[in-house]
Amino acid sequence: MIKKKNIECKNCALKSSLLFESLNEEEYTMLNYDKNCQIYKRGDFIFHEGNHAIGFYCVNEGIIKLYKTGIEGREQIITFAKEGDIIGYRSVLSKESFCTTAKVISDAYLCFIPAQRLFKLVESNANFSLKLIQQACKELEVANKYITDIAQKTIKERMAEVLLKLHDEFNVNTEGYLNIPLTREELANLVGTATESVIRMLSLFKSGGLIELKGRKIKILQADELKRISEQL
Repeated sequence: MIKKKNIECKNCALKSSLLFESLNEEEYTMLNYDKNCQIYKRGDFIFHEGNHAIGFYCVNEGIIKLYKTGIEGREQIITFAKEGDIIGYRSVLSKESFCTTAKVISDAYLCFIPAQRLFKLVESNANFSLKLIQQACKELEVANKYITDIAQKTIKERMAEVLLKLHDEFNVNTEGYLNIPLTREELANLVGTATESVIRMLSLFKSGGLIELKGRKIKILQADELKRISEQL
């Protein structure tokens, strides 16, 4: 990681988020006071599952994957964080260790904010507290849906759903490919299956004209058909 001059919170990408828009100038100043901003490269770890949560992170640039480690060290990707997101805050609030590992998959710029700053905002700003609770509840809803999908949907249905979700969350680049660099193994860890199964599904979708592949790059050609598959229609 590379230390970088702290970006002013009032100029940060997160200021436009619903969570931070309720802060006043004094509260922005408080956040700026002792935060620490770093540049992270692909492959760097932000924190590890089981580490003591002494603060949370604001994602100003880049993409972070959050995953749990299962049997034989296998990753299960829970979600991704991108510009405008915060990570680690739920563990801080619950005063528990981090329940996931955060690893950079696209060069990132994050700011670390100590736990006491978050607690101070929760105590002093009711609107911030409410929005923080709402965000935590929304994330829990997404996690519950993921668990249900793993239990009830086929690999083909989950693969289609994952591709659509990645498109919605990260959009596409100028060539029309998904704007997130994932390996086949990472896709498998997201879908919740073996890498070989993901490779077969991608090949099936490609031969059916639903997607286009170029190395790691994926372009969605028939979103409606993928949606039909994902919804078991």
